[in-house]
Formats: sequence, structure tokens, C-alpha cells
Amino acid sequence: MLAMADPDLDHGPRTEKSATMRMCAVSREVRPIDELIRFVVAPTGEVIADVKRKLPGRGLWLSASRRTVAEAVRRHQFSRGFKRDVRVAATLPDDTEALLVRSSLEALAMAAKAGQVVSGFGKVEDALSQRERPLSLIHASDAAPDGVRKLDAILRQRGRKDEDSAKISVVTALTSAELDLALGRSNVIHAALLAGPASKTFLSRCQLLVRYRMADDDKTADAARNSS
Repeated sequence: MLAMADPDLDHGPRTEKSATMRMCAVSREVRPIDELIRFVVAPTGEVIADVKRKLPGRGLWLSASRRTVAEAVRRHQFSRGFKRDVRVAATLPDDTEALLVRSSLEALAMAAKAGQVVSGFGKVEDALSQRERPLSLIHASDAAPDGVRKLDAILRQRGRKDEDSAKISVVTALTSAELDLALGRSNVIHAALLAGPASKTFLSRCQLLVRYRMADDDKTADAARNSS
């Protein structure tokens, strides 16, 4: 339920009892919090994105969209929303995307530590051929088209035989260098995400990253679900 006493700000970091809907301070649209990004004022007085919704202090919410964040900077929305003078970097849209990428990589690293990620073309091919259904197929955004086509074909073939397998998502939001960093090895081009809590966290954060990059296309929801 949306707390309407102060629609621009929440009263602190998210807890289990926090609202599941908030109002975007720019568009004034009420959206699920999974489609928004929370911003707080750091002790230095600088506005930063709280992509994990855990930082202390009151928070201002914006739609997860680069254009919306840029518009908030241009319109001095943060000073009005927080009702005080704050420092807002001109690079805040880029800084926010970088934080979303880092958050996704941290979650992928945790999934790998929990044994929920396999990487390498052969291992991914085997994972797609096994009875247990992976949660997601991961391709580096700079992967060679040939390898992508081959693994996608295996995924489609499996989907024709198994309705649940047709729901396996395909993640293309991260570069090979970023996958290398998260998984602690070199030249990671393809990976498969296996079932587990850490994997679900990674997918959720990746969806937010994709939404942020693509929200101005009017196809965000589908793109975030299907092409994370």
C-alpha cells in the first residue's frame, strides 16, 4: 500500500513491511518498486542511487529509466523532493547504470559461489541438455553470433519438447569482460544459471538493469523479462 503522507519520500530503507508501490517523483506515476530506483542523500550531501534499497535515510523514487534520471537532474527534482540543498552530479544517469551493473555482477558472483552457474560452451550445452531445467541462458553482449545461434537453437529445441523449458530466459546484458570479473575466470562468453535463491537475485537485478537501459522504448517489461 502506498503511503501518501509524503508521496515523494519514503521514511527509510525497505523492510518487509515497506510499501510495494511508490510514486515516481518525475512522472508522478505509481509503480511497483521493482520498476523503480530509490535515491538517497549520502553523508557528503551527494545524491546516490540505492539500487539494493538498503541505505539509511529517507529515499526518493524514480522510474528505472536513464531518461527519467536525467530529467530529474535537469529539473532539480532532488532538491525539491528532499526539501534541502543537495549535490547532484551531472553524471548521475551514468553513475546509476554503473551501480546497476556492479549490483548484477555481485549477484552473479554469489550465484557462482553457491554452485548455481556453469560456464563454457560445452558445459552450457550439457546443462541445456539435462533433465533439470536451468533458470537462464547467459550470453556475453559481445559474443560471436555463431555460438549464440547454436545454444539458442538447443534451447528452442528443448522448448518444443518441454513447455516449462520454453520459459528459460536469455540474459545478454553483460559483456564478456564483466562476466570474467563476476565469475573469476577469463574469456567467459556463455554461461547457464541453475536454480537457487542467488540465481533469482541475479535475474531480478539484471531485469532492473535492462529496464533502466530500455525503459524509453515502450517495450521495457517484455524486454526485461525475456532479454535480460
